[in-house]
Amino acid sequence: MQLEILTVGKIKEQYLAAGIAEYLKRLSSYANVIIREVKAEKVPEGVSAAEEERLLEEEAARLNKLIKPGTYLIALDLAGEQLTSLQFAARLDSLATAGKSHFTFIVGGSLGLSSGLRRKADLCLSFSAMTFPHQLFRLILLEQIYRALKINRGEPYHKGTGDLSQCKNR
Repeated sequence: MQLEILTVGKIKEQYLAAGIAEYLKRLSSYANVIIREVKAEKVPEGVSAAEEERLLEEEAARLNKLIKPGTYLIALDLAGEQLTSLQFAARLDSLATAGKSHFTFIVGGSLGLSSGLRRKADLCLSFSAMTFPHQLFRLILLEQIYRALKINRGEPYHKGTGDLSQCKNR
């Protein structure tokens, strides 16, 4: 399995770089994982909606150059489909069984992803209704991919209950 993660911006914090390196090491026995970074556009304070769209298009142009033909394209987006870890694992397994062996995940910058990239994606995926810093999200994505691949191999990994009926606000 070939996994590419295309991201906007570079990792600046050492603790995130260390976590990312750890998950890349763990993933190496399951898949070939490559992370490619493109330059993030500087977003001035009080930028207009039209200027935001222009900046998103500039980042999208750089990302589009890295997307390989035939890859299964997954855009990480707040408005995307939300899956549990087990559902994510099952989706990857189903796609692999159907002959997909190359997956590309796209993580946008501080403005997210252009509408064109979201439309181009085979799947728009959201990990939460909450917003995460894109640098931290790269680590979260790698952990969820690792979890999914372990689940698909039948290896033990914490699954959680997901039983909301026991929460006070339910």
